Amino acid sequence: MTFPGETNWSLFTLLDKHRLSLREAAGVPLGSRHGPFVASQSCEISSTDVLRAIENVIEDVITSLSRNEAPVLILNNRSNWGNIQFTDSVGLQMTSNCTTRKIRSDCPKSAPKFALFLKILSIIYKMVQTNIYATKRDIFYTDTAHFGNQRVVDDITNDISCMLKIPRRSLHILSTSKGCIAGNLSYVEEDGTKVNCTCSTTVAVPSNVEGMRNATFQRLLDDNFCSKMSPCIIITGKGVPDVNTRLLVRKLWDTCHVPIFALMDGDPHGIEIMCIYKYGSVSMSFEAHRLTVPAIRWLGLLPSDFDRLSIPKTALIPLTKQDQSKLDSLNARPYIAYQSTWKKELDIMATCKMKAEIQALTYFSSDYLSRVYLPNKLQFGGWI
Repeated sequence: MTFPGETNWSLFTLLDKHRLSLREAAGVPLGSRHGPFVASQSCEISSTDVLRAIENVIEDVITSLSRNEAPVLILNNRSNWGNIQFTDSVGLQMTSNCTTRKIRSDCPKSAPKFALFLKILSIIYKMVQTNIYATKRDIFYTDTAHFGNQRVVDDITNDISCMLKIPRRSLHILSTSKGCIAGNLSYVEEDGTKVNCTCSTTVAVPSNVEGMRNATFQRLLDDNFCSKMSPCIIITGKGVPDVNTRLLVRKLWDTCHVPIFALMDGDPHGIEIMCIYKYGSVSMSFEAHRLTVPAIRWLGLLPSDFDRLSIPKTALIPLTKQDQSKLDSLNARPYIAYQSTWKKELDIMATCKMKAEIQALTYFSSDYLSRVYLPNKLQFGGWI
């Protein structure tokens, strides 16, 4: 992706938490030779290196068989917090000496998964050889009976990427996007497609998502917020962000050097989503350097805003047991120790035992968010 024109803008990006049910975009079919751009490819790996890495795995399998030994795949434990280290400049990263697990070919429980690993490795090998790209969804539909469900393909492709230490983009695997962009941004995709994210339209990240919009995101568009605060960009990940949305935010930060602000619901799940953008997730910690934006600032909705703005209790929502559990989990995360102001906000929420959606601001007026809350926050530095 290239960004034409000036880059010394005073842009900001707003991210929100709201979920939206949508029909998943079909993505790029296995027969297509052009896939949408995936950002932050600062260290592109050659096709030759990718093919050789896969061949090394297969050679190990063949060597084991030649010795009458059961082949085994050794994988890093991606979801184990004990294998994660935290640095404020990058976020959550997998340690170099993390614990591993084995996928054995001679165990009834793991043998089917071992076979699926080889199947997906074979698909990847053919795609890289022929310069074809496919989404994880495309891969699933090559053999739904054996894969069973999409989650199996998602987990295995992530494990393969981690095992080979090669980004999924270099493996020719693309993620189906659900995020949307609007604002003062134009760019050129890898295949030459020119995209203009005007203030009055919604552009999917990075491919078209038909007619799907987010409530807060749409509210800002309806209020002509981009034009009023121009130049600016707003992005929604529609809940937990997909990899492409995270890559795009990172790309904007790397390339355009823009300040990035997070607008989330004032609840534990919204805060966790913001942490994914800022510091990454445990399961994708092996790609933290490509996905995280540690410079993100928390713009709102802050728990301290509840009292500061005198939001009535009728507009707030009591914390559930699940919320409290998530709040406790957040307080135990390593990055909270580096964020004393965040810790205070979490403590406020724990004390009042209340949460709020961004829509709570409509108590004051339907356009309070775009007319008062955000302009004042941005003008007077109301972020942490």
